[in-house]
Amino acid sequence: MRWQIQPRGHLPPPVRQLGVERGGNLSSRTDADGTGTSIATTSPRVVYLAGLGRSGSTLLERLLGEMPGACPAGEVVHLWLRGIRQGERCACGQPLPCCPFWTQVGQAAFGGWHQVDVDRIIRLRARVDRSRFLPHLASAALRRRLQPALDEYVRYYQRLYAAIGQVSGAPVVIDSSKHASLAFCLRSNPGLDLRVIHLVRDPRAVAYSWGKAVDRPEAASGSQMPTYPPASAALRWNLQNSALQLLSQLGTPTLRVRYEDFTAAPAATLGRIAAFAGLPAGPEFSFLDTDDHGRWWADLGATHTAAGNPMRFTTGRIAIRHDDTWQTAMMAGSRRTVTALTLPLLTRYGYLGGAGMSRVP
Repeated sequence: MRWQIQPRGHLPPPVRQLGVERGGNLSSRTDADGTGTSIATTSPRVVYLAGLGRSGSTLLERLLGEMPGACPAGEVVHLWLRGIRQGERCACGQPLPCCPFWTQVGQAAFGGWHQVDVDRIIRLRARVDRSRFLPHLASAALRRRLQPALDEYVRYYQRLYAAIGQVSGAPVVIDSSKHASLAFCLRSNPGLDLRVIHLVRDPRAVAYSWGKAVDRPEAASGSQMPTYPPASAALRWNLQNSALQLLSQLGTPTLRVRYEDFTAAPAATLGRIAAFAGLPAGPEFSFLDTDDHGRWWADLGATHTAAGNPMRFTTGRIAIRHDDTWQTAMMAGSRRTVTALTLPLLTRYGYLGGAGMSRVP
């Protein structure tokens, strides 16, 4: 059977109506408790958007999610606590546990969200999925002490990705969790076809953005995203990007994309990403358009993403533009601080001259 890609805004049939196998790549089994619940066990390809937040990952995910064969899932790392436990809103507007799409995913993955031990997943994350564990995750010898907890933690993601693929009918799931530590965790499972998009943005723009308060409309009234001073944002930028470089050197398929190149030429960028991710793509993308002034626009449909930047709730026609407000609004002292702290990678990524987007060997 071929993959059946659902049109935007259309929910697939309930999980119980799905076949045992989809395209020869996705299978299910009967739950161990004997309930007969269909539980997905084989993962689709996972395209993981990685990098420090405020680098344009939500916009990139939205555009990739418009491509046939791709299902955008949002920042899956936050699904367990914010989505299941706290009931924050899916991008469709409903609390995640009430969303028809995620209800079917929970049923396919675990026999229902009520079967998921969120506290257990949170404890496992604290034991393996943190930046401080990156040296252990990168080394086979050091990783042995984390292996039992790591294997258990990643199995939750493997079952979740499989269920997302099964319910959506998409062979590629997009996870925009961004954290390098989760990417390192995922690469430890040979059953996952993991491909990483390393998204980079000028650290001065990122630091300026992290200094602004941003509301979180999916959460309780008054809740906002965290803010960081320039030096802290610069150090976080260094850590995430250095770790992702190491990830590629360890053999994980990685494509580096600069935000600035992406916004300047979205069709060309999406074409390269599609080829890297194994997504079908022609020379044109029907959801992209340009106006008489050469500005790019995109027509975005509704999605079911679990967490992310507030623009995940936006639908309809939006402008794709390069936000360079920081060049005039950022204080000179803050700019100098960030430049000094990030200078080696700033140069490496072409922000002081050089190339922008490249396949990482």
